[in-house]
Amino acid sequence: MTDLGMTELTAAVRTTCPYCGVGCGVLALPDQTIRADARHPSNQGRLCSKGAALAATLDDATRLTRPLLFGQPTGWDQALQAVADGFHQTIAQHGPDSVAFYVSGQCLTEDYYVANKLMKGFIGSANIDTNSRLCMASSVAGHVRAFGEDVVPGVYEDWDEADLVVLVGSNAAWCHPVLYQRLQAARLERGTKIVVLDPRRTATADAADLHLALAPGSDVAVFNGLLAYLHATGKIDTPWVERHTSGLADALHATAESADIAAAAAQSGIDPELLAAFYDLFADTERVMTVFSQGVNQSYAGTNKVNAIINCHLATGRIGRPGAGPFSVTGQPNAMGGREVGGLANQLAAHMDFDDPDQRAALQAFWRSPTLAPKPGLKAVELFDAVHDGRIKALWIAATNPAASMPRADRVRAALAACPLVVVSDCWATDTTALADIVLPAAAWGEKDGTVTNSDRRISRQRPFRAAPGQARSDWWQFAEVGRRMGWPDAFAWRSAAAVFREHAALSGHANQGRRMFDISAVAGLDDAGFDAMTPFRWPLPVGATEEAGRLFGQGGFPTPDGRGRFVPTPYHPLPPAGLRLNTGRVRDQWHTMTRTGLAPALMAHTSEPRLTIHPIDAAAAGIQQDGLARLSTAAGETLLRADLRHTQRHGEVFAPMHWTDRFTSAGPIGRLVSARTDPVSGQPELKATPATLAPVTVFFHGLLLRRGGGALAEDCHWVRMPIAEGQMYRLAGLLPLPPDAEARDFAARLLGLPQSGAGETGDGKTGDEKTGGGKTGDWLEASDPRRGVLRIAVIFDGALEACLFLARDPAALPNEAAVIPMLGAPVPDAARSKILSGRIYDATATDGPRVCACFAVTRNAIRHAVVTQRLGTVRQIGALLRAGTNCGSCIPELEEILRDVRLPAA
Repeated sequence: MTDLGMTELTAAVRTTCPYCGVGCGVLALPDQTIRADARHPSNQGRLCSKGAALAATLDDATRLTRPLLFGQPTGWDQALQAVADGFHQTIAQHGPDSVAFYVSGQCLTEDYYVANKLMKGFIGSANIDTNSRLCMASSVAGHVRAFGEDVVPGVYEDWDEADLVVLVGSNAAWCHPVLYQRLQAARLERGTKIVVLDPRRTATADAADLHLALAPGSDVAVFNGLLAYLHATGKIDTPWVERHTSGLADALHATAESADIAAAAAQSGIDPELLAAFYDLFADTERVMTVFSQGVNQSYAGTNKVNAIINCHLATGRIGRPGAGPFSVTGQPNAMGGREVGGLANQLAAHMDFDDPDQRAALQAFWRSPTLAPKPGLKAVELFDAVHDGRIKALWIAATNPAASMPRADRVRAALAACPLVVVSDCWATDTTALADIVLPAAAWGEKDGTVTNSDRRISRQRPFRAAPGQARSDWWQFAEVGRRMGWPDAFAWRSAAAVFREHAALSGHANQGRRMFDISAVAGLDDAGFDAMTPFRWPLPVGATEEAGRLFGQGGFPTPDGRGRFVPTPYHPLPPAGLRLNTGRVRDQWHTMTRTGLAPALMAHTSEPRLTIHPIDAAAAGIQQDGLARLSTAAGETLLRADLRHTQRHGEVFAPMHWTDRFTSAGPIGRLVSARTDPVSGQPELKATPATLAPVTVFFHGLLLRRGGGALAEDCHWVRMPIAEGQMYRLAGLLPLPPDAEARDFAARLLGLPQSGAGETGDGKTGDEKTGGGKTGDWLEASDPRRGVLRIAVIFDGALEACLFLARDPAALPNEAAVIPMLGAPVPDAARSKILSGRIYDATATDGPRVCACFAVTRNAIRHAVVTQRLGTVRQIGALLRAGTNCGSCIPELEEILRDVRLPAA
């Protein structure tokens, strides 16, 4: 395990994982490792591949450690005063709505609470939004419309107890693998059926009993059709509906266009027999849980999709019962906590409502604030539009990278570049910090103290186990210090995260009297020792509660004025026709814009570059070959991606991963191509169906570059960077012909990160002297064949390989990557120098192909070899022999795929 740089630990520190909304507990141990916490109820000792690799992401070498004021290092006093003065002057000249905050589900609840209080309660504007707008806003809006409040009614135990689980727009096997493993266990133990609704055939769909590859945007048609089917077949739970809900007739009326299976099948593109099988299964199964995630939320109709799902559960009374209910799974570790404190622009703290004057008055009185934002603020896409057109003149961004992750990322970058004052708090340099006037170094996971809330309403402690490097400080402290400097010292006088939490908890019970379900006032009196020792609990937990909350709404009791759940009419509006549509999303082992996971070589081994997945029919129509370079264009921008042709990709759609940025590829962020169309209710952007076109790109040469130093490449070629054990590896694709021989060596030297070309002779195996970037002399080895378009160069320094470059017109002439990677930084005996330019130092090399199991570094070819030679027939047998699939389980669908593909010899 990687050395964590921990402060001296004498006992394990219980904290939580910083990735998805599952909210897994982890242990930071004195032996400098990270392990799963078997006592945490959310994960019960399991971790996914990303969580298992947390120790490898804690390298401080690239961290921000000092405040920067216009690019120059400065102290905290100067930096904070500059932030306070800049915001104060902007407000004085242009009013409170001329400033904004953009925060993140990476923030702890305490960070969120202080930022929200400062903006809404004291600056007096609601222009604070969060990257959760890109993640969960449609679920929030759907919950509020149906339940009266943003409440997830189910609990994780429902994953164990359901007889049917319907996964809609959720690749849980990759995005929520710990929960997915609970589902797989239930499948084995009690025969749980799994249905997946997803345009793509994902790892989750591969393992399902039924996969419905619905057309993009047609979820509403499917669930409207289901509601109509439930009504037509007498499956409505009429007594429950009459006692606990309102509005069923209007909701049924809105299903008219999908009122029979044939119509719903035509609208959704699903085979009518398969759709009928799903409807029958849902209608005849009492314990049904419908899990939905970004494929539902990130849509022009995301809120209607959420409500169409909830309508079916309200109609059958399958909510708040064991194994039954709609279940929204969040994408970020504290998206739920941010919603609790009002982190979205259209929310107030503690689930209070802008439209309720009594709640507004109660909040202002509790905060003793001079003003309170009178109306909702700008949502994320609107907010950056306002920065672009000059309405917002001062912006503070914390713990997120909108220059890469927002739709129309190039427009966002232009907006930030033109904004008079941009403040960014982050742990690492990003595409966004590069555009900031003031950069504030933030404490990262492992250094922060506070709480997070997971997808089933469970609040857990995040405890620090290491010191923040340099002068990095917590986000809540930064916001509080600016609040003090802007003239409100008493309101922002906390001295610990525990003090912030106590105020947040007290506010949840203030003027509540059971009207709002979010209430954790029972823990408002915790002292610092009690906060430190706090164990995970699920809300609501009002004063007087003796046990944590469980399932909600099984007996009604919705937080609406009349106590009834609301059916919401969800008319279906199809997407307009388009030749191709771009769908974006996650891959298994990466996270957001890779500021953390991009540091870990093990997490790059499964998916080492962003590829554009295309159905072979669409690829043929565009003239694109497997592994060829494709130009993907939309109205917002264009990029180049290597093609991956798969029949499992839906015809008429292409898929690109969301994670890679300019720091990892010349293609830049896929966000630059995504349209800014948003859901009219939630304001969440459509990230799954942007109209797009494809064209092939001519590649003049192919290359493989390894060097000890990292960074972007300025040359006119397409490149992708991957961290490896001793440095960086780059895959190259030349967009112009290689320069003539006389200039080729200078071209190569620049790629190698060297200031000048080598002095040695050209020709096969010739050597010379070369100055390295540090001014030290190394040995330059070169072999070239201009006729075949081959150039191979290696630089040796102090007897070890410092860098190497392989270029060729034919990609088959490049060496095997797995053989080359161990060369970098390795000692080069004199006798082995002749082998370097052939792409290997040692005769025996690891060429086992791509890594399938990230947890235990097991490759695809090693698994195939074991299956054949040991006659393995099950995933369990593979795990017993190789350990693959025995930790997080996210590789199990691929293990099953290998078992299907390998044909064992006859006995």
